Amino acid sequence: MKGPKENFSMSILKSQALAGRSVEAQVISRSQVVRSFRRYWQLYLVMIPTLLYFIIFKYIPMANAVLAFKDYNLVLGIWGSPWVGFKYFNMFFDNPMFWTLMKNTLGLSFYALVVGFPIPILLAVFLNEIKDGFFKRAVQMVTYAPYFISTVIMVSMIMLMLAPRLGVVNVALREFGMQQINFFGIPKIFPSIYVWSGVWQFSGYSAIVYLAALAGVDPQLYEAAKVDGASRIQRIINVDLPGIMPVAVILLILNVGNLLGVGFEKVYLMQNPLNVGTSEIIATYVYKVGLLNSNFSFATAVGLFNSVVNMILLLLVNSFAKRVSETSLW
Repeated sequence: MKGPKENFSMSILKSQALAGRSVEAQVISRSQVVRSFRRYWQLYLVMIPTLLYFIIFKYIPMANAVLAFKDYNLVLGIWGSPWVGFKYFNMFFDNPMFWTLMKNTLGLSFYALVVGFPIPILLAVFLNEIKDGFFKRAVQMVTYAPYFISTVIMVSMIMLMLAPRLGVVNVALREFGMQQINFFGIPKIFPSIYVWSGVWQFSGYSAIVYLAALAGVDPQLYEAAKVDGASRIQRIINVDLPGIMPVAVILLILNVGNLLGVGFEKVYLMQNPLNVGTSEIIATYVYKVGLLNSNFSFATAVGLFNSVVNMILLLLVNSFAKRVSETSLW
């Protein structure tokens, strides 16, 4: 039997041994870092501008989010302004427009996600099945081109096409003896105009990611499917779709994580007093009430609320995707 003194000395020796191992591990890790830096110093040098960009323009401005908890005074500055706690958050939550803004923002985002997410996948699969030739290049050019049109010009084109009297669509309706429609004057039509014009503008460019994923699918899988007598549709279902599923899951997680981040510019340009009932979203409301009225604390509070909700959605969807499949952001 060992006495208490011997047990105490053994515990000291064990602790010293563990401490020695930890120090040794730290020395090894530091030497590995130094060795890696010396070997790949060109890559680290290339990374420096990107790191500086994120630090200067992304992380440092995060400190100014404290403005949401202060009553901003231009003379006192951000850090000199008095603290007001959750005053502006409560002001936003108690606002009669809160639930309307949430409904419109989530409605537009969910509508765009349901419609706009699968279409680039289908477009990529169909383009992948077409043999190289004039038709494939023509389809790619027609579907990619709208992405490079600025939002202002795109909205102008949509307004001209849907104009009440001289628009192409209403002229066609008149020629067929149908009643003309004031598309931008009917609130219920606004979400469809916003979403389907976005599908037209972004589907072709978004399909590039899936085409790249399809290019990485093992050709032997197609050959094996042909040997087994699989039809073209069966090859798409059993080879193409599983091959791009990891990329699709990642993009879906990112899209859901930005569910409240509806594009401000396009909605604001398409908005008018007649459709404001369905076109007023969080971003446009913050611009009108917060920025135009110089209520910067209120605008920051709403923006911070928006970011927190997006982060929570991102974490939840990422956790769900990790449980259901092997693909996730982390």
